[in-house]
Amino acid sequence: MNKKNISNTIEGKRLQSYDNKKVPLPFWGPYLSERQWGTVREDYSSDGNAWEYFPHDHARSRVYKWGEDGIAGLCDYGQNICFGISMWNGKDSILKERLFGLANGEGNHGEDVKELYYHVDNVPTHSYMKYLYKYPQEEFPYDDLKLKNRAIGLEDEEYEILDTGVFDEGKYFDVEIEYAKESENDIHIKITVTNRHIDAAEMILLPQLWFYNRWQYGGVKTRPVLQRNGKDSIKIKHERTGDYYFYSKDVVDILFTENETNSERLFRKPNRYKHVKDAFHDAIVDKNNYGELAALEEGTKSCVVYPITLQGGDSKAVYLRLCSKEQAVPFGTDLNSIFKQRKDEADEFYDVVIDEKYTADEKNIQRKAFSGLLWSKQFYHYDVQRWLHHDDGITPLSDQRINGRNSSWKYLKNQDVMLMPDKWEYPWYASWDTAFQCIGIGIIDPSYAKNQLILLMREWFMSPQGQIPAYEWDFSDINPPVHAFAALQVYFREKEQKGKGDLIFLKRIFQKLMLNFTWWVNETDKNGNSIFEGGFLGLDNIGVFNRSHHVPEGVSLEQADATSWVGMYALNLMEMALEIAQHDIAFQDAATKFYEHFVIIAEALNIMGIWNEKDKYFYDNLTMADGERIPIRVKSIVGIAPIFDVATMSKECIDQLPDFARRTKWFNDYRTENYLFLPNAQQSEGDDMLLSLVREDRLLHLLRYLLDENEFLAPGGIRSLSKCHEAQPYTITIEGEEHTLQYDPGNSTSMMFGGNSNWRGPVWMPINYLIISSIKKFGKFYGDNLQVDYPTGSGNKMNLSQIAEALTHRLLGMFKKDEKDNRPSLADSNYFYQRPENKDLLLFYEYYNGNTSKGLGASHQTGWTAVLVDLLR
Repeated sequence: MNKKNISNTIEGKRLQSYDNKKVPLPFWGPYLSERQWGTVREDYSSDGNAWEYFPHDHARSRVYKWGEDGIAGLCDYGQNICFGISMWNGKDSILKERLFGLANGEGNHGEDVKELYYHVDNVPTHSYMKYLYKYPQEEFPYDDLKLKNRAIGLEDEEYEILDTGVFDEGKYFDVEIEYAKESENDIHIKITVTNRHIDAAEMILLPQLWFYNRWQYGGVKTRPVLQRNGKDSIKIKHERTGDYYFYSKDVVDILFTENETNSERLFRKPNRYKHVKDAFHDAIVDKNNYGELAALEEGTKSCVVYPITLQGGDSKAVYLRLCSKEQAVPFGTDLNSIFKQRKDEADEFYDVVIDEKYTADEKNIQRKAFSGLLWSKQFYHYDVQRWLHHDDGITPLSDQRINGRNSSWKYLKNQDVMLMPDKWEYPWYASWDTAFQCIGIGIIDPSYAKNQLILLMREWFMSPQGQIPAYEWDFSDINPPVHAFAALQVYFREKEQKGKGDLIFLKRIFQKLMLNFTWWVNETDKNGNSIFEGGFLGLDNIGVFNRSHHVPEGVSLEQADATSWVGMYALNLMEMALEIAQHDIAFQDAATKFYEHFVIIAEALNIMGIWNEKDKYFYDNLTMADGERIPIRVKSIVGIAPIFDVATMSKECIDQLPDFARRTKWFNDYRTENYLFLPNAQQSEGDDMLLSLVREDRLLHLLRYLLDENEFLAPGGIRSLSKCHEAQPYTITIEGEEHTLQYDPGNSTSMMFGGNSNWRGPVWMPINYLIISSIKKFGKFYGDNLQVDYPTGSGNKMNLSQIAEALTHRLLGMFKKDEKDNRPSLADSNYFYQRPENKDLLLFYEYYNGNTSKGLGASHQTGWTAVLVDLLR
C-alpha cells in the first residue's frame, strides 16, 4: 500500500462526507439489478420454481413487485427512479432491454448469463462509473443458446455466446455508458456507440427512464409521473424523491407508456392501460403505435430515441443529464469536460489505493476488481410477511406457499442497498459472500463495509434466535460464520489507514455476533461435545452426499469444517474482545470466555476422532446409532479448514489486561496439571503466544497435502478437493445406499444443488484467501524455524511467509497475461480478448478450473473473487 493517504484525494474527500451519515451511501448509484425475473421474490407459484414462474420471456411485458432490472442501470438508493439503456439492431425479435440467460432447467450448467458486458470502472461515491455492453449486429442467438445447451450433457463444456459466432470478425457494437456526477443530485450520462465491424451498421439506441411500480401494490400514496417538459426534456414527479429533470441532447423523439403488466399478452385478461410495459418493443420492433407513444405527454415509463448509423470503426456519443434542478442550459459547449475531470479524479484515487510496485497489468486487474465490487451494489427489497400472505394478482395464495419456502422468516423485511455476489446470476445477498465482499470494499470504503456487516445483524435481517439469513432461496440454510473474521479485517484496515480504529463499530458488531455465536452453539452442537454439525455450509457438492439432508435418522454427522468454523468464530471473538478491552476493561470477561471456548473446541477436534492418525488428516465422522464412528475419508477443504483457526497474542497486549492474564493462566495451568489438551505454543525467542487448532506436527502433515501438485496445489491456487480422487473416487455405503465422490476440475458432473456450482476440484478464491491468511499468521510466528517443500517433494525449502506469497502469485497468475498475451482464466476465449478494444477487459468468475484455471460459474461474481485485492496489498 502506498504511504499516500486516500483522504487527500478529491474522491477520498467526497467519501469522507458520507462517514457520518446514517447510511454511508450516495443517493444515486449502480443500484439497479441486472436480473429481477426468475428470482424468489417474484415467484408466487405453489411449487417454488422461480425460473419457470417468471421467465425471461415475461420480463419485457410483466411488472415486477419487488424491484427492477436493466442494462448499465442507475437508480436512487430507494429505487424510485430508474435509468437504463435499451437497443435494437434491426434484426432481433425483441428489444434488448435486459440481460438474457438460461434457467437451471435449460442447460447442463444452468442459471447462466449469456451476454458480454463489463464493469469497467467505478469509485466509492459513484461520481464516475463506466460500463461496457457488447451488442451483436446480427440477430441475438436466443434460440441457439437454448437449444445447444439443452442438448449437451454434464460432461460437456457450456455453450457460450462467443461459441455462437455472432461476435466473429468484430461484427458488433461496443456500447459504452459513462456516468459523471456534477454534484450529488446532478448526473451527466454519456453513451458512446462504436461499430467494431468494417462495414456500416445501424441500430436504435433507447435510453429509458421509469419508476419502480410501487403504486400498484400500495407502496406510495400518489402515482408518480414522467411529464414531457419541452422537446428534449422530461419532468419527474415522485413523492419520495421530489422533482427531477431529465435532459437529452439532440433527441429525435420521446416516447411514453405505463410500467404496468401486459395482461392481454400473458394472461388473456384486459389491460388497465392501453399502453403498457412492452409498448416500446411493439413500437420499435413490431412498428405498432409509435406515433401514439410519441404524442403522449406523460407516463410512468419513457425512452428517448436515437437512430444511429455508423461506418466501420466509427463512433457516436449521446449526452443525457439527470438532475434535481431545472437547467436553462443543460449542456455546455465542452460536453466531455465533466467526464474527463471525474475520470482524472478516479485515476488519482486508485493511484493511491493500488501500490505503485505493481505492473500495469496487475494494476488493471486490481482496479477492475474494485470496479466490479462497486457495480455489484444493488437495491434489495423483500418483505417475507407480505410475500407469503399476499398474492401478485396472478396466482391465488395456496397453503404450499404460505407454509413453504422461508415461512419461518416472517420478520425479515429488507429494503436496503446490498453488496451482491453477482447482480445477474446471484441478484440476492448471500451472507458469507457479503462478508468476503466487505473485506475488499473495506480497503476503499470502510464506512460502507462496516454498514453492510452490521446490516446483516439488524433486527430486520437476523432471526430472533440469532441466525443470520443465508440467501433468499432458503434463509434457514447455514453459511460459514465468517462475519467476525471479516469485521476484524475491516477494522484493522481502517485503523491502518486512519491511525485509529472504530471501537464503536467493533462494540456494536461484537454484541450481535455473540447472539449469533450462541445460536451456532445451541443449534449445531447436537451432542453437546463441541463437535459441530451444520450441513453443506455453503460448499454445495463438496460432500459424498448432501450433508444437509441425506444423513439417516439416528445418525449424526460430526463435521471437521463446521467445528473449525465455530472454533475460528470463537478465536475471532476473543481477538475482538481483546482489542476492545484495551480501551474498556469490562471486555476482559468476554475475551476470557471465548479463549476458553476455543480451547474446548480445539480439544474436541483433536482428541475425539476427527483427526485420522492413519491418513494424518481431519475427516467428517458419521456417528451411528450404536456409537460407532465411521470416518468419511474424503480429502477436501473440509479437512483443511482447521488451519483457519490461528491467532497470536502479544505479551504487550496480555500485560495490559491483568484480569485476562490471571484467569487464562489459571485455566492453562489447570489443564496442564490434569494432562488436558492446550492449543498453545510459546515463541522461544519472543513473547508472542500462538493459538491454533492445529499443532505444529499436524500442520506439517496438512501442508504436505496442501502443497502437493498431485493433491491440492493447482496451477492457479488451492483446489477444493484433492486431485487424488480423480484416479481414486471415494465411495461409501450407508444403510444400503452407495454414495460416490470424484474429482471434477471444472463444471459439476453431479446434479446435487442443481448442478450449477462445483466444489469438487475447482479453485475458489475465498477459501484460498483464508488459507493464505492463515499461513501468513503461522509464518509470522515461526519465521525461518519452520520450512517445508514447495511444492511437496521438490526439495525447494521455503518458510511459510514465502509460501503465502507464492500462493498469492498463483492466484494472480490466473488473471495475468502470459507471454502470448493470454489470460488463463479466459481460456479458449482469449482470441476475443486479444482484439485491441478488448485487451484490458476482465471477468471475475465464481470459481476456476483446478487443472487449467479457466473461469467457471457466474462470470461476474466479483463479490468474493475480489478478495484478491486484499492479498495484493
